[in-house]
Amino acid sequence: MSKKIKNIGILAHVDAGKTTLTESFLFLANAIKQKGNVDRGSAVTDNLDVEKERGISVRAASASFFWKDYQINLIDTPGHADFSAEVERTLSVMDGAILIISAAEGVQAHTYTLWEALKNMNIPVIIFINKIDREGADYSNTLKEIQEELKAPVFPLLGAKNEGSREATIFALFEDRDLDGENLKIKETALESLAGKDEEILEKYLNEEPIGQQLLFDKAIQHTLSREIFPVFCGIAKQDIGISELLGAAMDFLPDAKTDINATTSAFVFKVEHNKTLGRIAHVRLFSGKIKVRDTIRIAGRDKEGKIAEIKKATIGKFENITELFAGDIGVISGLQEVRAGDILGSTKSIPHPVSLQQTVITVQVKANKDEDYAKLAEALSELNSEDPLLDFKWFKEEREMHLKLMGNIQAGILGSVLKSRFGIEAEFTEPTVIYKETPADLAEGYVEYTLPKPCWAVMKFRVEPGERSSGIQFESKVGVNKIKQKYQNEVERTIPKALVQGIKGWETTDIKVTLTEGEDHEIHSRPGDFILATPMGLMQALKNAGTNFLEPIYDFEIKAQEIFLGKIVGDLTKMRATFESPLFEGDVFLIKGKIPVATSMNYSIQLNSLTGGKGKLKLRFGGYAPCDEEHGKTRDYKGVNPLDESQWILHHRGAFKADERNF
Repeated sequence: MSKKIKNIGILAHVDAGKTTLTESFLFLANAIKQKGNVDRGSAVTDNLDVEKERGISVRAASASFFWKDYQINLIDTPGHADFSAEVERTLSVMDGAILIISAAEGVQAHTYTLWEALKNMNIPVIIFINKIDREGADYSNTLKEIQEELKAPVFPLLGAKNEGSREATIFALFEDRDLDGENLKIKETALESLAGKDEEILEKYLNEEPIGQQLLFDKAIQHTLSREIFPVFCGIAKQDIGISELLGAAMDFLPDAKTDINATTSAFVFKVEHNKTLGRIAHVRLFSGKIKVRDTIRIAGRDKEGKIAEIKKATIGKFENITELFAGDIGVISGLQEVRAGDILGSTKSIPHPVSLQQTVITVQVKANKDEDYAKLAEALSELNSEDPLLDFKWFKEEREMHLKLMGNIQAGILGSVLKSRFGIEAEFTEPTVIYKETPADLAEGYVEYTLPKPCWAVMKFRVEPGERSSGIQFESKVGVNKIKQKYQNEVERTIPKALVQGIKGWETTDIKVTLTEGEDHEIHSRPGDFILATPMGLMQALKNAGTNFLEPIYDFEIKAQEIFLGKIVGDLTKMRATFESPLFEGDVFLIKGKIPVATSMNYSIQLNSLTGGKGKLKLRFGGYAPCDEEHGKTRDYKGVNPLDESQWILHHRGAFKADERNF
């Protein structure tokens, strides 16, 4: 295989123009004869009904096309923070990225999150400042924001004139021409960024020696690939202004895919979807080796495997059959009925470690409007969960409840539309509840003696106590193997995390130290399953004796706004139980940082936007869990059979009845 491949992701805050830019690239490369329109629902990469109706991208979409000597696999990602899970998975398959920032809105809340993720994944980035014709567009100010807010050494290659008007134009900064004052400053910014990273350029710059364009660009490419500088382009994607310059730069400044076809096969599943003809299909990036039709491949970490029925390339609006997929390329495979988004196929060695953009912090219950759709809804949610495992679908059969974890209200609305259009199910979502956790309030013990009805024998005493914040679950055994055989103690350790998924307040228990202090097995009557059954009973008894405190999810926040709004914003923060530092001032603008509960701040961005006329900026980042007063927490009922009801728990575990979907 000799073709050169680039896997390029397009990322941005919602409404910055990602899908429009994708359409422009495809049109420029003659991959489509006419550009689609996001607002009219005709964009090539927005192929879900809900995307066409709402004019937003909710799933990642890849399209392959050829430009000059390259095959380009372009990945258009969702821009709304509610669909961060899609972006997380696609980051793992990108070699380089184009980050779009609106010249009118500048650096926005989700831009920060994307920037940190690109940094953590060490992905080279080109920045495209779009919409320079929009009212309020300011190219120079946006560049300054990128430098200050994202701490990015920018290397602008284009200048702009008449921003904020229909006459907005672009030009090459490094052509021999007279520049006005503002664009001269922008050119100086580019040279200073590069000189700050390269000694040869620095020496010429300080000595005011001429720097040849070829040397300048060679050095810029070198330092872009190492993420030391970030090329910046500008334009108007809707009018194809700046598009050819940007696509050409992507070929020069972003890295080629590695194509090691002789290594062990290793692939990452970044998207799973249902196709009417092919059934479940998996979009994969092959990092090493090759795969062929009829190959059997292992799903790493899940002890499952499947046979590849077909391999296809996602071209423009259709799939094309191929017989093999090689390292470096992206393709679509069918036949793996057990595959889920986020799975690794084959070896795990070549796969980049994924990053987490956000954490799901709310839960909702989904109810079918018609009773006859109850089972159908469970099947549909199970399928959607395979496409996005962060939904963490739970079906509690005894209570006839189905629960999902979500990023926000917009995601709930989109899922409702998908259930209706794709599955024909009318469903409603309950008001979202923040996902609390609980932690032991004190040190206490719990004792369990499971010796009847025989044959069974598992006797244990557990001690639970509070752990350090964010320490998770720590387990220690002080029982010798002469009392409880090691194989049984191994089952106890494996069962503890499952047993703590629901505590005495109904939430996952964390930041806990669990110690097995006493116990015994029986030479004849003990089985591994006895200790699996008994562990939740002993742990829940210990938690009941200790009592638990609430932990609530919090955001680390930053607010930047004009000083005239400070009093009102501080009042809002106080009402929302935020803790914050003294504000910092720069001119008539202030910056305030702190921590704020998710429960009180989920909709504050809308309120801040209204208060400041869209000029205030709110940056939120998940900051973990913190203690929460009893009055602010929310207890929920235990789902399924509670291990504290020991007789019912034993009957349930021994198969007398099946109450919930959990499997100890």
